[in-house]
Amino acid sequence: MKLLAITLIVHAPDPLDESAVTTRERFAQVVRSAELAESLGFDGFGVGERHERPFISSAPTVILSHLAARTRRIRLFTAVTTLSLLDPVRAYEDYATLDHLSDGRLELIIGKGNGTAQRDLFGVSAEDQWERNCESYEVFRALWRDQPVTAQTRFRPPLRDAEAWPRPLQQPIRIWHGSATSKESVDLAARYGDPLFSANVTNPIEPYAELVDHYRERWEHYGHDPARLTIGAGSAGLSVAPRSQDARAAFEPAFAAYLAMQRRIGVDPVFPTLDDYVRRSSALVGSPAEIVDKVGRYQARLGHSVLHVAAEGQGVPEDAHRRSLELFASEVAPALRRLPDPPSWAGVSADPRAAVCESHDTDAEQREERAALLGSE
Repeated sequence: MKLLAITLIVHAPDPLDESAVTTRERFAQVVRSAELAESLGFDGFGVGERHERPFISSAPTVILSHLAARTRRIRLFTAVTTLSLLDPVRAYEDYATLDHLSDGRLELIIGKGNGTAQRDLFGVSAEDQWERNCESYEVFRALWRDQPVTAQTRFRPPLRDAEAWPRPLQQPIRIWHGSATSKESVDLAARYGDPLFSANVTNPIEPYAELVDHYRERWEHYGHDPARLTIGAGSAGLSVAPRSQDARAAFEPAFAAYLAMQRRIGVDPVFPTLDDYVRRSSALVGSPAEIVDKVGRYQARLGHSVLHVAAEGQGVPEDAHRRSLELFASEVAPALRRLPDPPSWAGVSADPRAAVCESHDTDAEQREERAALLGSE
């Protein structure tokens, strides 16, 4: 099993005493987290993309470029790149540049990944967000793999023999599809023969497991090699201590931050108590042996070969979370690495002309033209 540390870069007051660090210091914490993850032997470090409070991860390419200069080995992930909000040509230019600056250590997790505030900011509707995500991915993928590109797009000006620079270093790049609540992203990943990354953080395991099951069924439907199927999964929080009661006590500020976030967005918490959170969520809170057992149980249901843990603990002092990561690396990671690794992945095997986004308001003639243009690669 490969291990990632991921941050969404929440920037909010401490849930217990309302203290807050400056934006500059918050970014400095992220840099320290990435350097620590590399020193502890993690395989990857991920930075989210959000365009609303309380996140300051609106420019992941800038952050990851800086992290590329501060690290040497660790792979750098997006978590997730919100392609439904972005112009795919501009996104391609940014990430192809980052691919070179990181010496080919870049991996993309793409997804819709946006709430109401982000949609409003970018003028995206709830009705068209999935079609935008799919179209942007198709264009992005085509630009990365084979230029020039011609595409009859709906949500940006059409492309006619278009070229974009620089050409990337990795050919092809591995692109994961982030999955949280909907079958659309799952089906998109399966159509193209791409790996799936299950969010696995907000709810108990079963809704995520059902989406993973659907991914496996669609993967087979599209005729891909079962040996190449690759799944990653997240975890809702991390607190490791030699004694489980100490791990729970250390996690209390993070659980308070979780409750505060639920109140802020006006929803009832899925896990109303800390005991319930530890028991039914994917949070890794406890002794090393308890965490190894929990990951094993999740892995048996989801079949994932990549796991992400929290790079930072919201509301938890930086030094306390560092101790959790150190104990995770020394006592938990060796056991998890005995679980299956992801298979090698070297591009898609499906006919790209069969992987065309469909819209309820696009007629068959338009879909046929779109398939021909997007299949020009």
